[in-house]
Amino acid sequence: MPARPATTWQIDIDGEAISAAFEPATAESTGTLYICAHGAGGHMADKAMLAATAALRSTGLDVVRFNFVYREKGLNRPDPMPRLEACVAAVTEHARAIVQPKRVILGGRSMGGRAASMLAAKGYACDGLLLLAYPLHPAEQPEKLRDGHLPKVAVPVLCFNGTRDTLCRQDLMLKTLEHLSALWTMHWLDGADHSFHVLKSSGRTDRDVLDEVAAATRAWLASRVMAEA
Repeated sequence: MPARPATTWQIDIDGEAISAAFEPATAESTGTLYICAHGAGGHMADKAMLAATAALRSTGLDVVRFNFVYREKGLNRPDPMPRLEACVAAVTEHARAIVQPKRVILGGRSMGGRAASMLAAKGYACDGLLLLAYPLHPAEQPEKLRDGHLPKVAVPVLCFNGTRDTLCRQDLMLKTLEHLSALWTMHWLDGADHSFHVLKSSGRTDRDVLDEVAAATRAWLASRVMAEA
């Protein structure tokens, strides 16, 4: 069957339309669709989203990017979490009906990944979570952990965070991991910050980081998602 072409959609979210884009895998498709939500300060076509999804499409993932309602309106203040979760669910159902994938993975960058994880923790049907820069706590507020729902996630998880991420202190995430199941795979990106940028002095480039993300995702898909689906 030929690959489905890239296309854009308008999706109704409780009477308000949002934009979404479907992009096929650039390698042989695994039949797995990744619903990728943007971060609080971003949007579906920001530089970080485009770079990350391009890298992930090279692993055989088909990808859907979309705007949350507040961003579609041009607003900066994120919607309440229940509305973010509802938006992820609505986009997923729309994409399932059109693409009819073998498997669906939820996730996204920062806040978008958090919304997807909270939806999955409530039992929303998916085959895995792929989290990019999970925001374990607000910047400079490590006491406000966002981990209470994570033990309830019952699907395979691949989580990427940089070792310089100011929204995910490594020692605090390691403590959180002690309470999570073996379904959780944590991958630390050495020297990367919350945006997956690295310093020139690190000897690495941002491209190197995304190549690492792609390689780890490819291995995870083969060993944890497609093997168990």
